Amino acid sequence: MKQSVTVSKTQELKLAATAKVLLSKFTIKTPKFELKTLVRKIIVPLVSILLFIGLWHMGAQSLYNIEADYKIQKALTDQGREASDAMKACIASGDISCQPNTLPSPAQVWESFKTLIADHKVIRADKLAFKEKTAALNANRIAEGKDPITYTGRPSFVDQIVTSLKTVFAGFILAFLIAVPIGIVIGLSKTLRNAFNWLIQVFKPVSPVVWLLLVFMIVKTMTKDSNSDSAFIISFISVGLCAMWATLVNTAMGVSSVDKDYINVAKVLKLGPFQKVFKVILPSSLPLIFTGLRITLSVAWMVLIAIELLAQSPGLGSFVWEEFQNGANDSNSKIIVAMFIIGIIGFLLDRIMLMIQNMISFNKNATA
Repeated sequence: MKQSVTVSKTQELKLAATAKVLLSKFTIKTPKFELKTLVRKIIVPLVSILLFIGLWHMGAQSLYNIEADYKIQKALTDQGREASDAMKACIASGDISCQPNTLPSPAQVWESFKTLIADHKVIRADKLAFKEKTAALNANRIAEGKDPITYTGRPSFVDQIVTSLKTVFAGFILAFLIAVPIGIVIGLSKTLRNAFNWLIQVFKPVSPVVWLLLVFMIVKTMTKDSNSDSAFIISFISVGLCAMWATLVNTAMGVSSVDKDYINVAKVLKLGPFQKVFKVILPSSLPLIFTGLRITLSVAWMVLIAIELLAQSPGLGSFVWEEFQNGANDSNSKIIVAMFIIGIIGFLLDRIMLMIQNMISFNKNATA
């Protein structure tokens, strides 16, 4: 009798222990609330953004008052008290014709952004209507071997952003195709590094304007009888030539600094030249190569605006220059909208490159 009672108690203890283990596995662990992390990652950035907007608003208001006082004083000096009072009343009324044209406030920039988006929607609707009207005619022209009729209206702000992205990606790919192979070849040979070092040091600091003029001379001659978009070709080649040097230098440095033990292992395994490059040298050089590519993409996006402006390519550079020359009351606001868009896109491009680098590094480590 005592034995059966002892057995039952033992079974109960085992069941209780098993239930405890199961409950511990299925228990949802609530994350610890860390106030410091919340403050550092969310509250502090939000406060800094609000502080920036506040300082911007106060600075814009101060410049507005300075410009308004100048206009009133100038009217008083040139035309007398009556003209001065009329100018003061006009500025106070908010009439666009007499408003000081200075640094716009955050609210004005936001209104300009909404205006640009609304303008894009109107232009997109016009494009769709044009496409529908000319669909049948273009089908007949294509059947007859003729070029279709294309929309020739002005591009919207969003269209110009897309054009700039196409240009910078084409220039980046060109820089990649030129810089990485040359960097590998130079990195493998100390003699070639010494032979080409002067060329890199001389051409690396050359201004994008000079590259543009050189490319312009060559492309205009090569595409004289062609229907291709010479402005786009000139822009992306100039961007690629300006931006490729960081990738070239970093690739050569990464290849030349590969651990000698890896090279010796490749010799022992009797790997061919291409196998040695793709299986040993490139994987070891990837961190430096990607650092160069990130710098190249950043430089390409920075020089793009100046190059598009000079090459008359319908991108963000052209948009900024046209608004600057336009001199309308909202031109300054639109230029600042473009400035923010340029900065945000540049940041996103860098994050994308960093993400790709981390993915490739992870795959390489996983393979190893």
